[in-house]
Amino acid sequence: MSRTTDLSDIRHDSWIERLAPAPTRPFLTLMRLDRPIGTWLLLLPCWWGLALAPRAQGFGWVDLWWAALFAVGAVVMRGAGCVVNDIMDRDIDAQVARTRMRPLPSGRVSLRQALAFLAALLLLGLAVLVQFNAATFWLGVASLALVFPYPLMKRLTWWPQAFLGLTFNWGALMGWTAVTGALDWPALALYAAGVSWTLGYDTIYAHQDKEDDARIGVRSTARRLGTASRGWVAGFYVATAGLLALAGWLAGLHPLYLAGLAVALALQMRRLAAWRMDDPADCLARFKAEKTYGLIVLAGLLAGRLLAGGA
Repeated sequence: MSRTTDLSDIRHDSWIERLAPAPTRPFLTLMRLDRPIGTWLLLLPCWWGLALAPRAQGFGWVDLWWAALFAVGAVVMRGAGCVVNDIMDRDIDAQVARTRMRPLPSGRVSLRQALAFLAALLLLGLAVLVQFNAATFWLGVASLALVFPYPLMKRLTWWPQAFLGLTFNWGALMGWTAVTGALDWPALALYAAGVSWTLGYDTIYAHQDKEDDARIGVRSTARRLGTASRGWVAGFYVATAGLLALAGWLAGLHPLYLAGLAVALALQMRRLAAWRMDDPADCLARFKAEKTYGLIVLAGLLAGRLLAGGA
């Protein structure tokens, strides 16, 4: 039996419903601006790449500028990704308790309006992207090849979370190239770490919808791994820590960075041990807690780079 509509992810007490002008509310909701965790999970790998990269004279004002640009870009492109997802999934969303009240399946936004809004968001994203060097610009353009097919993956593979990882962590490469102007092995190791991280946290997230997904034929790692998910997620998290350690070693970070990774992994494992995978509210809470993990890793990267010197 599917879950009831009181589990809808549309919250009528959000700041959008309370503060935003009425005509803008469906579009801000379509962007998920009232649920910033997705923006954080898109932004943090960008900041990881910035922090990991060597620089000749240490951190400076330009790094803050880049960090701000990535923050704006993450808000805009996460919003664009949500619009793409909702356009392609509007028929599926109408059959799922958690998503059936979203703007498109509920009729608050028409398909034509959603397409026009998507075009506007992509133009804003382009305005941010042109502020970076050529390598970062073209990497950003290339990311669209991942953004648009992602919603189809849940129809084609049991591992759509892997494709989400490839998409959501692209910013790790862009953060590195914003500083260095070219890709190198530390950035690729960081990107792989992000993909593994996403496999873990999005498997947890997908357990919210496993009943509805089974009913309508949508695939996910939550359905594929079933009751074995806890062990798999633990493996993904350990692999993430190992790849982050590799990235730090390749980039010449101070060994103190490893202490931050150990703390972050310990907190993850503690939360994972208490995870109730059949409780949707608990799945969402564990998923949201990954912001803390990402910030601890970021702090470790910053400390490791500062103590190691710029280069």
